[in-house]
Amino acid sequence: MSVRLHPHAQARLIERGATEAEVIATVESGTTFSAQFGRTGFRRNFSFNAEWQGKVYAMKKVEAIAAKEGEDWLIITVIIKFF
Repeated sequence: MSVRLHPHAQARLIERGATEAEVIATVESGTTFSAQFGRTGFRRNFSFNAEWQGKVYAMKKVEAIAAKEGEDWLIITVIIKFF
């Protein structure tokens, strides 16, 4: 299984504060959930303990919405939540 990022998802990583490695780890070992349009979502929390946009947060939740392509996953978008 490989994980590829759609250009939209790649652009959102920078804007939203995640790395490609975190997205791949989320797909490989996160929990799954059903998403719109028959897609699959993956969710995982990461220890953060750093500043993001002027505030310090302890945790970061990465959600990746993906479409299955054969044995591979194409990440359509990513959603990041700091808490």
